[in-house]
Amino acid sequence: MSARTFPQCRVSVSGLDPHSQYTMLMDIVPVDNIRYKWLSKCWEAGGKAEPNLPRRFYIHPDSPSFGSSWMSKPISFHKLKLTNNTLDQHGHIILHSMHRYQPRFHVVQANDLYSLCWNSFATFVFPEMVFIAVTAYQNSQITQLKIDNNPFAKGFRVNGMNSKTEREAMVLQCRTRPAAEERDCDTSTGKLSH
Repeated sequence: MSARTFPQCRVSVSGLDPHSQYTMLMDIVPVDNIRYKWLSKCWEAGGKAEPNLPRRFYIHPDSPSFGSSWMSKPISFHKLKLTNNTLDQHGHIILHSMHRYQPRFHVVQANDLYSLCWNSFATFVFPEMVFIAVTAYQNSQITQLKIDNNPFAKGFRVNGMNSKTEREAMVLQCRTRPAAEERDCDTSTGKLSH
């Protein structure tokens, strides 16, 4: 299972040569060697971290672009996908749940993707972006923030009937209706069509 980052990462750059081409990359690295747990409404150390995974880089899809283009507007990394599947074959960034991570942004002067490792680069980190990777939110206020602001948070919405409990209740309700009504019930979504 993979998911887009929320909140999404956006950065602004300045000081680039407007006429040179640059590639923007992002990676996410562990902050420490601790596995965390949610206890009494706060995060606490819960043991030793799992072994580090091979590092993957996300290359911004507009790369390479001229410095003037990169500096003209904030650079969004909203298409970056994370997964906890250590066998991922799709190039998503792999993270362990309940571990702390730091996003890093890399600016590489390069005319094409094949010359990345031979050119000069700069790496930027923002300490306020450190986060703990989770598969389920531990804080109801964060869940509500995601519902209100993330178009991909359909699984959290009550009115979208995407909770497992709601879907199961609707499927059960559909199965107990008379046969005439049953054909109008979509059990994959749990919705009745009129």
